[in-house]
Amino acid sequence: MNQAMPNHAATTRRYALLLLLAYPVLAIAGAVTQRQIFALLALVLLLTVVMLPRLLSHRVLPWLAWLAMLAGIWMLSRHGVADLLLEAVPILINALLACWFGRSLGTAEPLVARFVVAIEGPERLRQPGVLRYARQVTWFWTLLLAAQALLLTFLLLCASHSGLLLRVGVTPPLQVPERWAAAWLHLGCYVLLGVAFGLEYIYRRWRLRHLSHPGLHQMLLQLALHWPQLLRGHRAVAP
Repeated sequence: MNQAMPNHAATTRRYALLLLLAYPVLAIAGAVTQRQIFALLALVLLLTVVMLPRLLSHRVLPWLAWLAMLAGIWMLSRHGVADLLLEAVPILINALLACWFGRSLGTAEPLVARFVVAIEGPERLRQPGVLRYARQVTWFWTLLLAAQALLLTFLLLCASHSGLLLRVGVTPPLQVPERWAAAWLHLGCYVLLGVAFGLEYIYRRWRLRHLSHPGLHQMLLQLALHWPQLLRGHRAVAP
């Protein structure tokens, strides 16, 4: 039984990753072709990823809830707002992550410190400079994610053809070309986060060069394994 649970979790993560790989393709296709079917498919895909663990449990209620949400998306598409919902997804993701990082700054346990414990154990935080650096990186991610949420909101409002301001009859002070806005909303914003993650990893190895560091693959694997526990703080992930 205990062995079956990790296998189930691994299967869920594998399916979720495969589904998420299709998301930027569908989102960009919808923005470029202006065909709502791609926005609808992207929304269905995101909804399926969120509910995937419950759907794979083969219980009836999650499937009924999933079908009800699909019906809701279809109803929204009848009113022509499905694409706006899709474009709001990156804003919501960045805003929620910024709040998650930012709220931890008011505690003795900044969020990046939880990551350190999940990957390398609680004793790592007692080594020189680690806890201070963890707080500084938590600040970095809070500001970056908040700034990007504001930028994405601006793009959603001021896109040259489908921007929200134009839809309600208001001329934006600065119009952003449609394809540039769509590309950043659905792809560029995630590429930026990946690049920032990689650069921070390189800088950390230089800044804390007096310490040994796990490889990038090992670090990502440990984060994936302990992701649910990170929500509850370092005591939940400490050995």
